[in-house]
Amino acid sequence: MSLAEILRLAFAALGVNRLRSILTMLGITIGVFSVIGVMTAVSALRGSIESGLSVLGANNFQFGKYPVSLGLGGHIQFRYSNRRDITLTQAQRYAALMAETASSVCLKCFDNGARVAYGGRQTNPNNKYGGTDENFLVAQQYDIDYGRNLSAEDVALARPVAVVGKDIEKKLFPQENPLGKTFRVNSHNYTIIGVMAEKGTSFGDTQDSIVIVPITRYLQDNGWEHRTINIATEAPSHELYNATLDKAIEALRIVRGLRPEQGNDFDIYSNDSLISAFAKVADIVGAGAFVISGIALLVAGVGIMNIMLVSVTERTKEIGIRKSIGAKKGSILTQFLLESVVLSLVGGGAGILLGVVVGDLVAARLKADAIFPLGWASAGVLVCTAIGVGFGLYPAWKAASLDPIAALRHE
Repeated sequence: MSLAEILRLAFAALGVNRLRSILTMLGITIGVFSVIGVMTAVSALRGSIESGLSVLGANNFQFGKYPVSLGLGGHIQFRYSNRRDITLTQAQRYAALMAETASSVCLKCFDNGARVAYGGRQTNPNNKYGGTDENFLVAQQYDIDYGRNLSAEDVALARPVAVVGKDIEKKLFPQENPLGKTFRVNSHNYTIIGVMAEKGTSFGDTQDSIVIVPITRYLQDNGWEHRTINIATEAPSHELYNATLDKAIEALRIVRGLRPEQGNDFDIYSNDSLISAFAKVADIVGAGAFVISGIALLVAGVGIMNIMLVSVTERTKEIGIRKSIGAKKGSILTQFLLESVVLSLVGGGAGILLGVVVGDLVAARLKADAIFPLGWASAGVLVCTAIGVGFGLYPAWKAASLDPIAALRHE
């Protein structure tokens, strides 16, 4: 028999029991979908982060009480909660020590979940609100659309002024110029002096629902206790990045009063550390997806073996007739093996297609570019083929080994 004839018979046999075949393929689909969907989303996000990370400037690094968490915030904060806060006095002394080495030093302290109001309008309590200085725009890669930035004088005098993001402007001042207007953030009043240009989203969160005020005013309004300052430092160039970082660590250790034998009681993070932190989270998610899909594929493989054994039993007389008129053992083996592989590949193909679509939808929701993970899809095809062969080999061998006389007598 030709391969085309064997394939035709294999598909015809699967079509006889469509519901049983579909239910068998469903297990393969679920297993492949779980890993392809997760890895498509993760790969899309990883590519987006590595190609266009804009959380920090190109030559920036930051010091903070807590390390980068990327979704593990509660655990991270609890673990490092006993560290001393970085106070404003320490941060200002650090800035003075780095004045001749760094291009800029930005001090900042933020809260999430602020409600902003003006007149009869107010926003949901999901805005980012914090105190900083004139270097914030450079450190976080914002631009002024109109108005002005915070100044060193605003910080020194703790003026009640604010620069707002585009989302704040659109929600509170849809028909008027916000410059010079006094609005409320939680229960505190500020006068708007500038509006930032639209920046878009990062990790699915808007970066335009933001209010910045002088850090001195922010601490005065919200309290100094239990507040830790984050410090963003920009190196003069990529070539001087490492030297600037070494000098910065030394400067912060001095202002923190650390002895030579004591370790750092602060964390350092940069674009590289953010990418590394995301990679760790992605690896954990990927490992979980592999475990889930592995279990699903194992169960699906057992299901394929079971349904093929049932098929051999149901078609024993057919096998006997074919053998009695000259069908070779290899043809019988190939037909049943192909039926098993087809079951696995069709189910796997559906899982790959569904996984890519859902994974890219998740990535698009998080503002990452859609991709087709060719490597993972190819691996899925190979795995499905291996499952079809591995779990279908015994039923196929059993069918090919039937004695034609005994098979013909089977009822």
